[in-house]
Amino acid sequence: MELLGIFTAFGLSASAGLNAYIPLLIVALLAKFTNLLTLKTPWDTLTSWWIIGIILFLALIEFFADKAPAVNHINDVVQTLIRPAAGAVAFAASANVVTEVHPVLSLALGLLIAGGVHTVKAAAVRPVVTATTAGAGNVPVSIAEDVVSALISFLAIVLPIVVACMLIILTSWLVFILYRRAKRASQNPAR
Repeated sequence: MELLGIFTAFGLSASAGLNAYIPLLIVALLAKFTNLLTLKTPWDTLTSWWIIGIILFLALIEFFADKAPAVNHINDVVQTLIRPAAGAVAFAASANVVTEVHPVLSLALGLLIAGGVHTVKAAAVRPVVTATTAGAGNVPVSIAEDVVSALISFLAIVLPIVVACMLIILTSWLVFILYRRAKRASQNPAR
């Protein structure tokens, strides 16, 4: 059961890299209204109506800011600090539910995972989408990111084994891509 708690933590922090507030809102609501998640102190503060209201308000701001041309790029700059922090909180809160991972390690892992996902999104994916579609693709991509963030957050809590399978598939795919590039580079050395 402890291993599944880690997969939950990894899934929630990764989804925070796409949208800072969706995983926090899902954790707060599921902990408040279901038995799927019981947060330990101090993370149980997420179930406070005030905190849920603030997270919902911030989620709405991010949702609309990420859909507006030009504002979405400013939003990504602002979110460079917020998404990793949200990932750290999501990882620490969920990892501490089932496991006894040290809080500092949990916060660091969540920060790195969410920060990595955010960096790929903001520095690699979004600029390519903007350049290749003249900005027209940003709204559908933003909506897809929100849906993926919500789906991964929910699955990470309800079916953490699915997150484990997704992690294995993604890692295998990345290793395959890197292997192909290295093989191609060794067969075609620069002259």
